[in-house]
Amino acid sequence: MATSAQNLEVSGFRSASRRQESFLASGERRLLVSLARRTPAWINSDHLTILGFAAHLLAGLSYALARVEKQWLFAAAFFLCLNWLGDSLDGTLARTREIERPRYGFYVDHMLDSLGAVALMGGLALSGYVSPFISLSLLVLFLLLSIQSYLATYTLGEFRLSFWSFGPTEVRLALIAGSFAALRWPRVLAGHYRLFDVGGVPAVATMGAMLVSFTVRNISRLYKEERIS
Repeated sequence: MATSAQNLEVSGFRSASRRQESFLASGERRLLVSLARRTPAWINSDHLTILGFAAHLLAGLSYALARVEKQWLFAAAFFLCLNWLGDSLDGTLARTREIERPRYGFYVDHMLDSLGAVALMGGLALSGYVSPFISLSLLVLFLLLSIQSYLATYTLGEFRLSFWSFGPTEVRLALIAGSFAALRWPRVLAGHYRLFDVGGVPAVATMGAMLVSFTVRNISRLYKEERIS
């Protein structure tokens, strides 16, 4: 059931503005609305949330199994696509049907995203296709960026879904492209380096820069807004 405006007012909950400014956001939004309007009535947002979470776990398992059989990389790519469908469509479906549950949806969606990220990066670390250190670094930075975003949601009333024009969809596409490429070129640069490591190092550097940039910017904004005279 949708949470009524009256109940939200009584609870003191205030929905934050959503900031989605990734490269694919505009086209993705139109596609998701179209899919939501065509989704059978018996499918609800909870079904899609469960699908997205299960796919996240299975993608991580597939990467782990790719250590012994590289064809599991195909399965990982498939489950990443399913994860996009469930994780991206659940909220759009609720908004299209006007049955939003803002607190429940926000908490469940992002808690499961964090657990799924642990499974995904853990599977990559076990795959042999990427250094465990790089996989762990990506996981830590993802969780720190998530924490930064959740804190900004509470303190600034602004929920950011993307950073520097990159969002979850772009990350999934990069992983899918890397998975297909690793089937043919697991090692690059004369075989000295793993393909995912070559892509992972700049990703770690970029995510680290994002974390510093947005943290400094938000601290500066909050300091100015709550300056002690």
